[in-house]
Amino acid sequence: MSLRIYNTLSRALEDFSPLEPGHVRMYVCGMTIYDLCHIGHARMMMAFDVVQRWLKASGLRVTYVRNITDIDDKIIKRALERGITIRQLTDEMIAAMHQDIGLLGIEPPSVEPRATEYVPQMLSLIGQLEGKGLAYRASNGDVNYSVRKFDGYGKLSGKSLDELRAGERVAVLDGKEDPLDFVLWKASKPEEPPEAKWDSSFGSGRPGWHIECSAMCGATLGETFDIHGGGADLQFPHHENEIAQSEGATGKPLAKFWVHNGFVRVDNEKMSKSLGNFFTIRDVLKTYDAETVRFFIVRAHYRSALNYSDAHLDDARQALKRLYTALSLVTPSQAASIDWTNPYAARFKAAMDEDFGTPEAVAVLFDLASEVNKTRSVELAGLLQALGGCLGILQGDPKAFLQSGAAGVDESEIQAQIAARAAAKAAKNFAEADRIRNHLLAQGIVLKDSAAGTTWEAAQ
Repeated sequence: MSLRIYNTLSRALEDFSPLEPGHVRMYVCGMTIYDLCHIGHARMMMAFDVVQRWLKASGLRVTYVRNITDIDDKIIKRALERGITIRQLTDEMIAAMHQDIGLLGIEPPSVEPRATEYVPQMLSLIGQLEGKGLAYRASNGDVNYSVRKFDGYGKLSGKSLDELRAGERVAVLDGKEDPLDFVLWKASKPEEPPEAKWDSSFGSGRPGWHIECSAMCGATLGETFDIHGGGADLQFPHHENEIAQSEGATGKPLAKFWVHNGFVRVDNEKMSKSLGNFFTIRDVLKTYDAETVRFFIVRAHYRSALNYSDAHLDDARQALKRLYTALSLVTPSQAASIDWTNPYAARFKAAMDEDFGTPEAVAVLFDLASEVNKTRSVELAGLLQALGGCLGILQGDPKAFLQSGAAGVDESEIQAQIAARAAAKAAKNFAEADRIRNHLLAQGIVLKDSAAGTTWEAAQ
């Protein structure tokens, strides 16, 4: 069975073959880097980490580009609030991002372009669009894209121009000829720092968000490439606008496949900084070990909504312990490659070849672990570990993982939770006290109450 991928553009599963035989070119919209990454960001980067891992496991060479937006209204505002330069802020946040996602086993992309390094390419692209009558200079100094002049606008999101127009809620007072038009070049404002301004034939200013990705993906992967990815929230307007810009300039399809991952939800709402219901990767890793967090994300299908809760993470920890328990029984053989004719491997491959079906692939791992438990087969243990490696899991020392119990949780954090439990008991909130005890137990931490107080030890 060949690889099939769900293409947002066609709204269907399609057989995948790269434009260049044996070589996949993939672009993913990365972070706007003004703060620490949260679990929603981790979910996006994890989804495409699994995609590129599976493409490589399938024998393909992958050029994976994931950009960084390092100039933006929010970035400028945050830098001014902190009294530091934009570059100081973005360098700090990029380093933090690399550290956080590195702990989760998310591999670095082949190329990680920063928007500020590609302003000349953005200006060139805007010039092409102006030359084709698709861009115009507004009275306020901005340069805008004329949406109605691009045939096919809305093909990715499935939105017609009439539907989009019906959804307008405010009058346009910013020099646009049409409310649907979007900015390509933003005229500089007096209060903005000098490092947020570039001189150009369009006047002093900076690029709009959408033109950044069109320029970066074109410069790094060419006019047409295989896969363009990102979160579902980027489908419209960001990716729709990328198509309008890139295809308006070149007359060629931007990407063969458009791939979008689902949201992380908390209490049935999308996790986001604007809603204030987000959990940073760093905060989560204070309580849960990195591999548990990775497994929690990976075992859900990338296009599905992912419900975040301590209970789901506790369950992921326990499930991962079952897999590591099987590996602890025997020393896996270090096979150089996976035998895809093995029935378990064939089932795993079939699952992953069907739009990167990680839930079914993980189910194969549990079936294989059960067989290892029964047979103590060194060969099957090696296969379990190797297949886990395709998802970025089960590569640690099994005994160390099982004995760690509180991996990722330091002594001060455990004591803080013990204190919180004591406070809950004092307030007669016994449900909360039980929740904390069970939460710690799921991490391999056993609480022992006595007249002298509460102590803890790692579960055996």
